[in-house]
Amino acid sequence: MESWLRFFVLLAFLSPAFGITRHYKFNVVMRNMSRLCSTKPIVTVNGRFPGPTIYAREDDRVLIKVVNHVKYNVTIHWHGIRQLRTGWADGPAYITQCPIQPGQSYIYNFTITGQRGTLFWHAHVLWLRSTVHGAIVVLPKRGVPYPFPKPNHEAVVVLAEWWKSDTEAVINEALKSGLAPNVSDAHTINGHPGPVSNCPTQGGYSLSVEPGKTYMLRVINAALNEELFFKIAGHKMTVVEVDATYVKPFKTDTIVIAPGQTTNVIVTADQSFGKYMVAASPFMDAPIAVDNITATATLHYSGALGTSPTTLTSTPPQNATSVANNFLDALKSLNSKKYPAKVPQTVDHSLFFTAGLGINPCPTCKQANGSRVVASVNNVTFVMPTVALLQAHFFGINGVFTTDFPANPPFVFNYTGTPPTNLATTNGTKVYRLPYNATVQLVLQDTGIIAPENHPIHLHGFNFFLVGKGLGNFNSKTDPKNFNLIDPVERNTIGVPSGGWVAIRWLADNPGVWFMHCHLEVHTTWGLKMAFLVDNGKGPKESLLPPPKDLPKC
Repeated sequence: MESWLRFFVLLAFLSPAFGITRHYKFNVVMRNMSRLCSTKPIVTVNGRFPGPTIYAREDDRVLIKVVNHVKYNVTIHWHGIRQLRTGWADGPAYITQCPIQPGQSYIYNFTITGQRGTLFWHAHVLWLRSTVHGAIVVLPKRGVPYPFPKPNHEAVVVLAEWWKSDTEAVINEALKSGLAPNVSDAHTINGHPGPVSNCPTQGGYSLSVEPGKTYMLRVINAALNEELFFKIAGHKMTVVEVDATYVKPFKTDTIVIAPGQTTNVIVTADQSFGKYMVAASPFMDAPIAVDNITATATLHYSGALGTSPTTLTSTPPQNATSVANNFLDALKSLNSKKYPAKVPQTVDHSLFFTAGLGINPCPTCKQANGSRVVASVNNVTFVMPTVALLQAHFFGINGVFTTDFPANPPFVFNYTGTPPTNLATTNGTKVYRLPYNATVQLVLQDTGIIAPENHPIHLHGFNFFLVGKGLGNFNSKTDPKNFNLIDPVERNTIGVPSGGWVAIRWLADNPGVWFMHCHLEVHTTWGLKMAFLVDNGKGPKESLLPPPKDLPKC
């Protein structure tokens, strides 16, 4: 009887319901790439831009061996993967690991638990993310359907930016001068800008569709610094998921997507035979320079002649705040019996963080008259350590960080009005400590210092619920009365509106050290970042696993 029992246990373990192990190998190599009628060497994974797509199912274990063949230090972040107790595989340099040095390798090892949908991976060191990125497609468990009619086909659509110059040179020059870096020269859709005025001969990405069929487009914004509008001429899109969480479906002709965010839409090929323009254009409703070049691709009905004219679409104005808000305000969690929205109804830690820019002295920054632009959270400009925070925490290494990150701004001012006379910030490597299973409410407030700006804030290790948002300064007495605690959208990256605020809630049920930062790479470089330290709970199932033997050394 005992042997039969063992047999059934083994059978159950091998069943697809328990997930399988998937192996990938990422060779980080230099490749020459031609875009905008010029060629430059770029850092790639397996020689591709965008890089390869990771496919897995919910409950699968994923092992990805990353081998560094380039001159730069490298790490890869699996953006949006919860990494339950596996912070060593999260990937941000000097937060959860030291980088993989040239000639070295590291195996990222994690299990996808309670997640399904579209996420993405990207380099998380220097500005390598500009070309080192790709999609993560997490399919539901076998036999589990989508909570919407299954599309006939699926396609990954990665939006990004392209610089003619070497991106490391771009940011290094900016840091030396103290000023903002040059904006990109083009946007791309699956690696291609499409024809642009100074390079009309270059082709673009083409998606072939059959009349009457439905297509799920897994749209990812992998751009460094730009929020984007996405449209398809003549076609409506049904939004079904953002950041790998299902939403109440709704139709739109325009989506807005910030760096670090993903959006799944279903498109029906229900228009007349032909070719239709797909467009990705910038959204910026603040007086900040952006790359105003629209990337184009083609939705091509199979059988339509290549010479047939393309139906065009107009892109929203660059500052079309109302178009963006119409889309963002329509996002609500599916909140079904099978996919409930588990919004924390009570709050253990109520935090208020300002996010914005500042100016600090820089005697060598001659172009900026002896000062430099910086960024901060609660007036703390984060200083990157030389030992990874997670290692320092796990091994009890002193002097790497402090746990006194302020729960509120150190001084109060009219955040979205006239800025204070002193625009300086303090420097520090500070984390905010949370006990295991604490509920957290965080209000993120934009400031008007230098300029108000939308900040797409990404929290590693967790999903959170957007319970409220508004313009102007957050009012702790009146604004919470309008919070949505029933079906708020669940995300891992949220845009703090220009001159406004958002309120998010989550459960700190993942022990480790978790980075939170602006996903505009220039703001992260300038210091708009911090980390949460979540203590272990009770017993091994609520505790961080020990580091793997091949964890890179600093």
